[in-house]
Formats: sequence, structure tokens, C-alpha cells
Amino acid sequence: MRLVRRLLTACVAIACLAPASALAQDATVLTAAHMLDVRSGKLLDNPQLVIRGGRIAVVGRVGDAVPEGARRVDLPGMTLLPGLIDMHTHLDSDPTYGGYTYLEYNDRFWSMLAVKHAEATLQAGFTTVRNVGADAWNDIGLAQAVEAGKIAGPRIIGAAYSFGATGGHCDSTFFPPSMDEREPYNADSPDAARHAVRELRKYGAQVIKICATGGVFSRNTEPGQQQMTYEEMKAVADEAHLWGLKVAAHAHGASGIREAIRAGVDTIEHASLIDDAGIRLARERGAWLSMDIYNTEYTQSEGRKNGVLEDNLRKDREVADIQRENFRKAHQAGVRMVYGTDAGIYPHGDNARQFAWMVRYGMTPTEAIRTATLNAAEALGRADLGVLEAGRVADVIAVAGDPTRDVTLLESVPFVMKGGQVSKQAGR
Repeated sequence: MRLVRRLLTACVAIACLAPASALAQDATVLTAAHMLDVRSGKLLDNPQLVIRGGRIAVVGRVGDAVPEGARRVDLPGMTLLPGLIDMHTHLDSDPTYGGYTYLEYNDRFWSMLAVKHAEATLQAGFTTVRNVGADAWNDIGLAQAVEAGKIAGPRIIGAAYSFGATGGHCDSTFFPPSMDEREPYNADSPDAARHAVRELRKYGAQVIKICATGGVFSRNTEPGQQQMTYEEMKAVADEAHLWGLKVAAHAHGASGIREAIRAGVDTIEHASLIDDAGIRLARERGAWLSMDIYNTEYTQSEGRKNGVLEDNLRKDREVADIQRENFRKAHQAGVRMVYGTDAGIYPHGDNARQFAWMVRYGMTPTEAIRTATLNAAEALGRADLGVLEAGRVADVIAVAGDPTRDVTLLESVPFVMKGGQVSKQAGR
């Protein structure tokens, strides 16, 4: 028995020593001049992060003990922030092809462009995105390729196809009946809506996206029109939540926004024409608003040149200022908000341009940053993202200066780390 105990003690000692050695070799020590604590909004001086296995192991200060043999990444004069999260992207869309111009290209053209767009998004400091609508399962395949390490890109939470009512914003509305163009998951009853959720999840969707109202960049729909019934939206939300999935609803119009919130939808996309009752309901029910208040700057300046039809540009003009003022009202009322840009309507990689517009319409820089970090992680249900804390995924960016004073610093990010791996470092 004594011999057995000695052998067991020796085995435990060896087992403990081997992982420690491996962990030391795997460790990275990241230092900078400052770090933003997104919870408090305070800048912490001389931070030091110890990163192991793709996660933050220790948050300390320069001079604290570090693992022997750890790799070092020193960023003098820079400020660390959590990797940014964009809650509304379309990675297989390119804004330079508007109207009918996209018909010149093969269906797989868009799959290829998505690879380039993913890399541009990561290089811009967005380490996680929610892709709320793609064609031909492009975002699901793209997410798998990124996860497998075959291509560079952000962590992608994909919806695959978005769906709604026949003839509505999520349907194909640009063609005559002889072409029989339609989205494959149109849902015109609660049962059809449940089936769509089940099949999309079966093939890889990690979030469900519906279209509750008409939209700007579809034909024969108006943004204010409600196009899914309460019963259909409730069926979607109930079924998705049963499977552990969140639901995002494209909703510009006031009645569609209210009904989507009552139905249990988690995030309201655009929310352009939200009224006072919708703002109260969002605050009471804890729904998140994702309001893309920058992209009109691009679509109005470049849209016609890109082939966007005048009717779409007309709708874009009509909702732009109303949406921005409603953003201000919703924020002042205390509604929970996340960062969503609709990238794909404007160029991928320019995602951070919206921060300045959020500040212009009432947020402090820190509040705007929270929408793309702490808030977005909470809305995703991801307790491992959005904050630089021990145990969280090591998604870290750095900027030269103080982003709590000048949020436009986020438009040019010189350092990006995703999951403990350096994706971008200026000068390297």
C-alpha cells in the first residue's frame, strides 16, 4: 500500500508539472498604457493581461508576476478595449452592386466576396458579428471556415436565410411571376413559421431573423407596413427560444415593432419609426434596439452610382432623420441598445463609422462603446465576450489615444487580437 501511495503521488506530481510547463509555453502577456473598463467607463493605467488557451487568465498591472517563457506583446502609449461586436451585418452583400446590377454575376460570386468582407471586418477591430440574413447558406459556411482556421474573419453568429411574409421585405420582390423568384422560408402561418425555425436551426443557424415590416431596400414594400402577424411572430419566438436561439426582427414600422416586442423577439433591427408606446414597451420588456443610424450617409452619396433604384433611395431619405431622432428618444428613455450597422448596405470594414453618429445623437463615447461590447455580449447571451476580465475570451483591440474622449479613434484600429491570436499589429 505504501508503494501504491508513492506511485500515485509521483504520478500526480508529473501530471501537475506537465500542464504547467505547457501552459507557460502557451501564455501571452499583453501590456499597454491604458485599458478601458467598459463596466465603469474608467481607464486603468498600465494594464497587464495574461492570456492562456485563448482566454484571459489574469488581469493585473505591469510589474505583476508573469509565467516564465511567456510571449510578450507590448503596446506603449495605447489603450486596450474588448474586441468589438457588430450585431447586424450581411457579409455576402456588397453595396457597390445595387438594384439589378448583381444579376451580372454567378450565384457563387457572393460567397467569394464574403471571404474578403470577413477579413476586412476583423481588421477593423470587430472580432464578433451577428450576420442577420444571407443567401445560399453563405454565412454558415463562412463561419465554419473561420472556425476551422481556413480563412481570417470574426466570430460569426449566422441566421442563414431571413424570412417573413410572402411578398414582404424578406421575400424576393424584384421580379415578375414568370420567374417565380421567392425566398425558400416564407412563413404565412404560425405553423409555417415554426417549421422555418426548425429547418434553419437544423442546417446551422445560430440566430433567427424575421421581417416584421416592410423595408427600404426591397420593392413594393413600405417601411411602416406590418407584414407578419403577432401570432406568426410569437410562434417564431417561442420555437426559437425552445431551441435556445435568440430572435432578431427587422422592424421599421411602429405597429410591427410593438407586436414583435409583445411576441417575445429579443432584438429589434432598425426601429426607425418607433413611437412612444414602442419605446415604453421596449423598456418594460427589456428588448434591445439595434439602430443603424450611420449608413444613410453612404447610401445617399453613393447609392445612385451603385445602381440603387430611386424608389429605394426615396424610402432611405424619408426614414433617415426620423430614425436618428428616435434613437435619441429611445436612449434618453433608458431603452437597452446594441451596436448594429447593416454593413453590406455600406462597405465592410467601415463598421466603426457609426460610433460618431451615436455620440452626435445623444450617447457619450463610453455609452456608444458599451453597445458594441458589454451590451452586445449580453444580448447575444455570451458571458464569455464583451469585457476584458479573467475567464473571458481574449478578444482585444487597441487604439492610440483615449476613445472615451474621441470615439473616432475606433475607425482606425492598429491592433487586433481574436481568441488570443494576434490578427493585426501595425508595424509588423
